[in-house]
Amino acid sequence: MPLRRSGALQRLQREGDDIRKQVDRLLKDVQSQAGSTEEASRRCRELQVSAEKTLRTLRTLTKDDDLAPVGNYAQRKQEEETRLQNELQRLDSLSLQLSPPGPSTAAGYSPKEESDNDDEDINSDDDDDDDDNSDEEEDEQRAGKPPSQSASPNYRVLSDFQGEQEGDLSVQSGDVLRIIRKTADGWWLAQDGGGNRGVVPKTYLKIDSGVDDDDDDENEEESSSEEEEPDGEDLTDDKQSGAPHSNWSTVRKALTEIDATDVLSAMGAIPSGFRPSTLNKLLVEEGVTYRGSQHIQPDLSQSQLSFKDLFLDPDTGRVRARQVRTCVCFTLWSCKMIPTPGVGVQVLSRHIRLCAFDGTQVLSNIHTVRATYNHKSPKTWSFSPRMTGVLPALLDGDCFLRCSSASPDLGILFELGVTFIRNSTGERGELSCGWSFLKLSDDTRNPLPTRTYELPVNGGTPYEKDVAMEASGTRGSPAAGVFQQMLQARRQPRLIVRLRSTSSRIRKQLSLLPDTLLHCESCVHLLALHRQLLADTLLMDRPTMQDADLICSPVLSTFPVLLDQLDLLDALRGAWLETEINMSRAQKRDLSFLKQEFVKVYMSSVYFLLHSPSLPPHRWADPPSEQQRARVIYSTLDSLKQQQHTTGQSGCPEVYVDPMHPHLAFDITELTFDLLHVARG
Repeated sequence: MPLRRSGALQRLQREGDDIRKQVDRLLKDVQSQAGSTEEASRRCRELQVSAEKTLRTLRTLTKDDDLAPVGNYAQRKQEEETRLQNELQRLDSLSLQLSPPGPSTAAGYSPKEESDNDDEDINSDDDDDDDDNSDEEEDEQRAGKPPSQSASPNYRVLSDFQGEQEGDLSVQSGDVLRIIRKTADGWWLAQDGGGNRGVVPKTYLKIDSGVDDDDDDENEEESSSEEEEPDGEDLTDDKQSGAPHSNWSTVRKALTEIDATDVLSAMGAIPSGFRPSTLNKLLVEEGVTYRGSQHIQPDLSQSQLSFKDLFLDPDTGRVRARQVRTCVCFTLWSCKMIPTPGVGVQVLSRHIRLCAFDGTQVLSNIHTVRATYNHKSPKTWSFSPRMTGVLPALLDGDCFLRCSSASPDLGILFELGVTFIRNSTGERGELSCGWSFLKLSDDTRNPLPTRTYELPVNGGTPYEKDVAMEASGTRGSPAAGVFQQMLQARRQPRLIVRLRSTSSRIRKQLSLLPDTLLHCESCVHLLALHRQLLADTLLMDRPTMQDADLICSPVLSTFPVLLDQLDLLDALRGAWLETEINMSRAQKRDLSFLKQEFVKVYMSSVYFLLHSPSLPPHRWADPPSEQQRARVIYSTLDSLKQQQHTTGQSGCPEVYVDPMHPHLAFDITELTFDLLHVARG
């Protein structure tokens, strides 16, 4: 009997089982006091490294890495990740148990009750956990010896920090601290000159030049953020320094990863409540997981042999309409009293990133709408400006959300953000200017009525609570008069959103789309046509439902890209609008005719633009690139219109042989739709 093939996920599951057994044996030995404490600490550190390595490998694993299809892949991967996180938490607790207690673990801790000898012992044990690349210190750690004092230089405080909870160390600018322990979450255990101990964020610190002269020439930003630590990238979010801060390790790690925001925070150039953007981080680090190009793709069923959200009506040949638990249309109206970044930065974009959210995780793609800004009202953002012609999708605040989640806390998360560039260094970054959440049902699970909602804008991240924005610092006292309280309330940051109804035509087109998708409403008809072409190709033209060969379809292979490059989606919308104007009513009702015209218009406009050498690569919030792309797009569309008037036909292919419009060399991937690669499961 041939051996059963083992996939990557199964291999990691076996590694996780082995780690769990070793942790159980270690805990049993510690309880029975078998062996020395040094030996138990060494085994604990080795298991921590092994578990973190397995967790990192698991997080980068995709379904394509497995040789054979795995049913319910995402759930199994999440379960295994949870198991490894639990083992890491057990190891962290054991590590703290084996080491002397610090302020994060011992209640009622008083530094004055310890002797100088105890300080030295703690310093020796804690320094064994510091990350270092040198072979000499690694040998010392293996031998159980403390590293030399030169490996732990003193640090100088860049800006005042006021402790927020028990265990924090309040410091002032210019203080010199001795670092006792460096942890993965960015909150380091330190001791000041008076002997007081506590944790401080590492972004407030830089190496004291009076101790280490080699660091005098280092950039201030690099020194304050300590990004040059060799093992910093290998540490996971779940590495925690102690109980009071364990629930915030992921958030605090996110707060310390962007160099530009670290420095600007220390300089006071960023208002209180601003944070590095949470949703932008998901877009950048998670690949296509939270992009519209992924959510427009077909969704496979649990068996991986059919589709879960794509069906044909056998009587009409059209895509079968599907009703989901939540389908709402809404309009972003405006934002008011939003604090502005300080001096030293140039704002490239003011925008809102929005998605379906249940309080713990993002449930849809992340869609972005850019705000318009008037220098006369610097704290007011507007959406959907009045203008002639087709409104660009990037500025369109009329959006829809389809979501199949049954969560009672389902709602829309709005993250206000700015993309900026530092004037002195040219470094780019993105900040969250606050967030709002609109729950889409009341306490009795009934949908919210269609009306305008004025939502408060909270500071911090969606995972932090009760973080005040700068504008809310002038909140009136309870004894103030009613009129004064009303004035104070109007000064608080807020977002105005309107839930609204829509026409039966739009509702019918929405029912043809994937079960989970958030996008602008003006592009629904294009998405519905793409959905019809997708159903024809996958459900009618394939020889069998189990056939997974490459499909020759340039439209299906490239259309999802448009959801991530909205200027190209606008180009297709404009070209299709010009074609629809010349159609008769009978032609507009003929689905077969519409599909043929749609393919011709797509191939002679957007498909050509995607492979034009004169079109710069898409880059978010880059004004020169955006202007150059706009010039290329409009010039190509003008050529298309002229050829339409000359030939009297829409979607002419002559643009491909026009010497005035060269295109890139041919690539077979332009024509092939790979179902196994793009389908979600």
